[in-house]
Amino acid sequence: MRIGFIGLGRMGANMVRRLLRDGHEIVAYNRTPEKTHEIATEGATAAFTIEDLVARLERPRAVWIMVPAGDATEAQIEELLEHLEPGDTIVDGGNTNFHDDVRRHAALKAKGIGYVDAGVSGGIWGLQVGYCLMVGGDTEAVVSLEPVFRSLAPEDGYLHVGGPGAGHYVKMIHNGIEYGMMQAYAEGFEIMHASTYDLDLRGIADLWNHGSVVRSWLLELAARAFAAQGNDLAHLRGWVADSGEGRWTVQEAIDRDVPAPVITLALLNRFRSRQDDSYGAKVLAALRNEFGGHAVKTD
Repeated sequence: MRIGFIGLGRMGANMVRRLLRDGHEIVAYNRTPEKTHEIATEGATAAFTIEDLVARLERPRAVWIMVPAGDATEAQIEELLEHLEPGDTIVDGGNTNFHDDVRRHAALKAKGIGYVDAGVSGGIWGLQVGYCLMVGGDTEAVVSLEPVFRSLAPEDGYLHVGGPGAGHYVKMIHNGIEYGMMQAYAEGFEIMHASTYDLDLRGIADLWNHGSVVRSWLLELAARAFAAQGNDLAHLRGWVADSGEGRWTVQEAIDRDVPAPVITLALLNRFRSRQDDSYGAKVLAALRNEFGGHAVKTD
């Protein structure tokens, strides 16, 4: 299948490589041309403007966008719309908020252009093991793109999960669950690290991946991290970003009156990790000192 691909970052470039290896024809574009030149040496057709990319595709065209969610994706879609025609399809593979998908689908449908949202999980390992794809959109548009989805995914790693927005909705919840799982692992390993036992955390992570009910790929990655960086992870700061999906998952839980304490606390713990000194903790210390004369620490 011949498809346009916009965005050649760490995931996007490897997705193009995986498609090329499976015989697809890719017309690739990146805002910085160096990455476009690089992927062209591996078999992709280079395009250096959006107009050029669209011109190199046969109708009905399909263009996959793999750029940061939000303004960057909106701008890319707007630019594409200057060149696409009725019958063409846009795939958004970024971590877009599903509300934006619903809005975009309706707006593009009015212009005769298809819109498919693809939640993509797999990170930097996807080239090797494949990408889990959670796809939303109208059936006709999704089915027409299945050769691409099946090439990107491992066996049983692709599913059309529902209508417009459903793909990114399921990916949002997936990432919320990921927050909770990672936090549980982090807490468990911290307790072991603080214990009086001289524990081999890499060995334990490896052990738990053999027959344990807590075995997972995340645990495999923990074992790799301990192997590379040691038990103390000494060169790392405990500073953890969040990319948005955790917040959206918590907001959806609130909107649906669903209690989600684990995911919520995992998100809030990331906020705390980014504080050099918690003002809230200072207030707590001050209050305890005021009402009970409890000890405090000062600079």
